[in-house]
Amino acid sequence: METQDLLKKVRKIEIKSRGLSNHIFSGEYHSAFKGRGMSFSEVREYQFGDDVKAIDWNVTARLRTPYIKVFEEERELTVMLLVDVSQSAFFGTVNQFKSEMITEICAVLAFSAINNNDKVGVIFFGQKIEQFIPPKKGKKHVLRIIRELLDYAYGQKAKAAEERRLRFAEELKKQWWQQRIKNLRSFFTANTQNKNAPAGVTTFNGAAPLPKTDIEEAIIYFTNVIKRRCTAFLLSDFIGEGYEKALRLAAQKHDVVGVHVFDVHEQALPNVGMVRVIDAETGQTAWLDTADANARKQYYVAFMKKMEYCKNAFARCSADLMSISTQEDYVKHLIAFFKKRGT
Repeated sequence: METQDLLKKVRKIEIKSRGLSNHIFSGEYHSAFKGRGMSFSEVREYQFGDDVKAIDWNVTARLRTPYIKVFEEERELTVMLLVDVSQSAFFGTVNQFKSEMITEICAVLAFSAINNNDKVGVIFFGQKIEQFIPPKKGKKHVLRIIRELLDYAYGQKAKAAEERRLRFAEELKKQWWQQRIKNLRSFFTANTQNKNAPAGVTTFNGAAPLPKTDIEEAIIYFTNVIKRRCTAFLLSDFIGEGYEKALRLAAQKHDVVGVHVFDVHEQALPNVGMVRVIDAETGQTAWLDTADANARKQYYVAFMKKMEYCKNAFARCSADLMSISTQEDYVKHLIAFFKKRGT
């Protein structure tokens, strides 16, 4: 995407997100995420119906008229967005890519935060920590966050990730044509194994496969760099596992909310015959017979297993979790979540 197109996209996201945060989420966001406590604001003359416990007796004695103390909520919060920008996010078969939905949700949350005078920061992660933007206030800061989000979703950073995937796909294609096949079954299941590599690890032209998304590292990094308590939104497709211990430590210190974004065809595999699939994160390839009912069942079971791990991990850590499909309206999910938190 060219710079001019990217700026137009930034403006479009800004208009949509600002409108949602102003007209829909302003009250819900404020009530869902409480401040640190109440602080003294001023004194005013007593009015009928006021709580007599709030009377300031010193001022009342001095002025010979009842006055009460007025308190207000210490509203300033810090909101951190932990955003998964790995290759698996660049997938979507219905309305949009997972990365596009994650970008829009982040923009809405960011504008909702600054409308309430809160600070916003971001950690971009994938196979490693990609970028950290410290929390700050202000419209300029939020627009910078949105530009970075769009750069990972559409811009140069997205382009670099796409080129990397295409390069692996081309190497896979060459490797596939070079293989000598003995029978039909080996033709569909053959995989090149490096003798020095561990079992199950595929290499292409001597290049090791890409590592998987490291959610655990992202959570540990977040816990180390953000010292004061904050509200953290972890937005990912949660394909990886093994992050429960790090999540538990983070949830003890911060208010952690998971946002699980997935595509409908990650859950239910369509019957389209024999297809060749590539793992965008590891570079591994395989042939998959989608006409096989047992294969589709195993695919569904594998997805539900990861989903169950995610739900259990957040539940055991007493952290909230939302699951949103790319074919759903994320606005309804956010409204429902805010209202639930506000009750």
